Amino acid sequence: MSNPPQTPVVGMAGGGQLARMTQQAAIALGVPLRVLAGAPGESAAKVVADVRVGDDRALDDLMAFAKGCDVVTFDHEHVPGPHIREVEASGVPCRPGSAALAHAQDKLVMRDRLTAFGAPCPAYAPLPSADPMPALEAFGREHGWPVVLKATRGGYDGKGVWVADNLGVETVELVGRLIAEGVDLMVEQHVPFRRELAALVARSPYGQGAAYPIVETVQKDGICVEVISPAPGLSGELAAEAQSLALRIADELGVTGLLAVELFETEPPRTGRQGSGRGLLVNELAMRPHNSGHWTIEGARTSQFEQHLRAVLDLPLGSTEPTARYTVMANVLGGDDPDVYSRYFHVMAHDPGVKVHMYGKESRPGRKIGHVTVLGDDLADLRERARHAADYLRWGKAMGEHA
Repeated sequence: MSNPPQTPVVGMAGGGQLARMTQQAAIALGVPLRVLAGAPGESAAKVVADVRVGDDRALDDLMAFAKGCDVVTFDHEHVPGPHIREVEASGVPCRPGSAALAHAQDKLVMRDRLTAFGAPCPAYAPLPSADPMPALEAFGREHGWPVVLKATRGGYDGKGVWVADNLGVETVELVGRLIAEGVDLMVEQHVPFRRELAALVARSPYGQGAAYPIVETVQKDGICVEVISPAPGLSGELAAEAQSLALRIADELGVTGLLAVELFETEPPRTGRQGSGRGLLVNELAMRPHNSGHWTIEGARTSQFEQHLRAVLDLPLGSTEPTARYTVMANVLGGDDPDVYSRYFHVMAHDPGVKVHMYGKESRPGRKIGHVTVLGDDLADLRERARHAADYLRWGKAMGEHA
């Protein structure tokens, strides 16, 4: 009697909440998930059976982890590109691959590539480390102040981004300090925008693509606090344009797995021209499950975590159809009191329809430690319910809005 075919093993480098939630989808699919975590106490390491403890930025640890995996994917963008290429050279496919992932790891590489094939982006320029101020002065003169300074690598959740109002002493000191610390910088046009949107798509090695509804993301202090699906008041034409843009980017960059495209919905130019309505500009890219897609666990037929597994295994992609008219997801941030569990009783009794997801992470003020999701037809009511639950889990009281 022949042995049954072995189910492929998916390795995920990184032990955060994205790997943790991917495990839930892997269980349902019957797919073994192996996680490379930095420590036994990391979010995913607490729930995944096959955990290897090591440094995903160290080549030896990454190569040892990849042995026995049929495919390797990532729960963050910080694994060095040369290390990923070594894994690929060993015969283990990485999805997304090193060539695609470079565009999520380096903002300047991303801007150059997107601009080259016509994707709409803000004006930008690199700042040479040797003598940055003439380039910064010229950019501000051409595109106006304020401008946005960005670290080309490593920034997330508002980190690595600074707004400079002018070429004054504070800006000169900031740029000088960052360059002295070895930070590579670029400058971008400060874009007046109406709101922030996100387009989440998946692409398989076969080339199949799937797009979720366009969502609105609400930011506070550089951190996403709320996601609304679908983005309210977004025209069908602009929603289709955003989905098409994200799918095109995935195809042009050769992305395999999920791609989140963070977008600015811009205001129409004040020129008096007829027909010049709102538009879209690409802000950031992420090639993995994304905070803007957590709503899909309850709010879509196929969660982003199942979709990512399907894509990296080159399985047919799942339906992205919503399960409700609206879904609202609110992030739970850490507060002063780490005893979140004691607050479950109020949240669950107050609103049995709220779905609570906690990440098993130490609660620190301002840190993302979980999220809540509500679904239904009344958007204003859903937003109030999600805010109440997230605020209560953080503070032990409802704040009326995210504090």
